[in-house]
Amino acid sequence: METQEKHAQVKEALDELLAAYKAAVDEWRAAIRREEDFATPDHSMKEWEVWDQAGFREEEARDKAKAARLAYVDGLRQKLYNF
Repeated sequence: METQEKHAQVKEALDELLAAYKAAVDEWRAAIRREEDFATPDHSMKEWEVWDQAGFREEEARDKAKAARLAYVDGLRQKLYNF
């Protein structure tokens, strides 16, 4: 019974990590779309600055998605290889 309980806990933890990764990727996709929306033919300095800021937010979202992926991969390594 103890082993089944441990497996259930590991599965639950991995499920949470995977869900966090998927949510972070969804955020990243949305940030990419927002950045793309600011790439307009306006050619003004103001629009360029807004586009730049959207680019920075996209980079932050990408970093968050990559960190969430690494956390999930680390969880898988722990489960599968015990390290």
